[in-house]
Parts: sequence; structure tokens; C-alpha cells
Amino acid sequence: MAMITCSRIFLCYSTPRSQFPTVISSPSHFLTPKKATYKSTKHITLNANGGNSRFMTRVSSSSAAEFPTNIGDMLSDVTIFTASGQPVLFKDLWDQNEGVAVVSFLRHFGCFCCWELASALKEAKPKFDSAGVKLIAVGVGTPDRARILAERVPFPMDSLYADPERKAYDVLGLYYGLGRTFFNPASAKVFSRLDKVKKAMENYTIKATPDDTSSVLQQGGMFVFKGKQLLYARKDEGTGDHAPLDDIFDVCCKTPVA
Repeated sequence: MAMITCSRIFLCYSTPRSQFPTVISSPSHFLTPKKATYKSTKHITLNANGGNSRFMTRVSSSSAAEFPTNIGDMLSDVTIFTASGQPVLFKDLWDQNEGVAVVSFLRHFGCFCCWELASALKEAKPKFDSAGVKLIAVGVGTPDRARILAERVPFPMDSLYADPERKAYDVLGLYYGLGRTFFNPASAKVFSRLDKVKKAMENYTIKATPDDTSSVLQQGGMFVFKGKQLLYARKDEGTGDHAPLDDIFDVCCKTPVA
């Protein structure tokens, strides 16, 4: 996927040279992970509807990733931003009593795999809307970078949010680090979707990448909530390791919508 030499990262994805640089020069802090874990995975049963086990989801077994029952409360007062730049609390993104929401955490707004995911989310949104499920995308970067993605993919701005300081990512313990970003075997999945990636990148620009270069080492994930209750959780193991949206829709369909 990539090789490192002299503090430079050479990207080996099949990407148009005019749209994505083959070399990114990196300051020393870029190569110093804020946090990085390589733990085995296990299945955790998440309960819904009064404690009846209904869903099984694969999450990483680390102290930060075995989500507590009050994870919804932990996220509630995290402040992120709308794509237009207005601050908003996480708890205000959907009905915290009975509302069902899918929250997709992108890596960052300049990640071309995330442009592909955003395109897939946009195409799936009418199906989720018809089921009464709110579809939300959150990315790392400032609101102006979110707008670049929204305008060029395109993606609905009222469903897109920016988390420039990665506060929600930290609460959820999403993966971070050089190895996860460039060398994790799960990233190989993207090669089976190259046609979709290229299509999503027709209007791509690297200008959507955050100024804070350390942000490009952040991984994303997919979560389904009913009110504050977490029904499904999946942390991306590597770049481009996205949860299948059909699986996410199946989870939502098994959940009564208010």
C-alpha cells in the first residue's frame, strides 16, 4: 500500500496523478502517532429493547473500545460543527429518546476512500430516509473542508458535520496511527472497489485535506443508535475498511422506529 523513506510517504493507490500527489512531505510530528492499538478482535453483544439480545457486532477488544452502556451520554455534550460552521452538540443530531440514527465517521475530508464512502452514503440516503432512519456523516477537518466534500461529491450539507479536534473519535476510541492508515491488511479491500473510488473522485481535490497533517492518520467507523442506546458498532481496521451499508440497513430494519 505504501512505503516510507526519509519521512516521506509514497502512496501506491491507483489515483490520477493530477488529483492526488504521489508524494506527501511530512513533518516529524506526522510520523508520531497520537494513539495506536493493535489488539485482537472479538464479538460483543449489544442489547436492545429491554435487554433482549438482537444484534452481534464486531468491535475491537481494547479498554477504550468495549463501549459502556452510557456511551450515548458520553457523546452527548461533545461539540462538533455543521458544514456551515455552526457549533452543535452531538445530542442534538437526532432524537435522543426514540430516534434511530446511523453515524458514519469518515477519516478526514481529503481522504479519497471517504469520498467513495460519502458517495455511497448519498446514494443510500433515500432508502434510510424512507425507513425513518437519520443518516449522519462526521469527518475530521474544519467546516470549510467539509463544504468542499459536500459541494464536489456532492453530499447533502445538512447531513455532514466536522470534528476538527477529533473529540467524538476519541470518545469512541477509534483507531489512529501510521500502521493503521497505510499498512493494515484490511485496507486491501479498497482494491476491489477501485471503479467506485475513481468515480467518486471525478471532482476530487486535495484541498479538502485538514491543515493538521496528523489528522490524516485517523480511522473512522460506523455506529447505529436508537436514542442514546448503541445498537451497532464497527471500527474501521484500516483505510477503506468500511462497514457494508446493506448490513447497516438490516440492523436498522430490525429496530422499531418511533
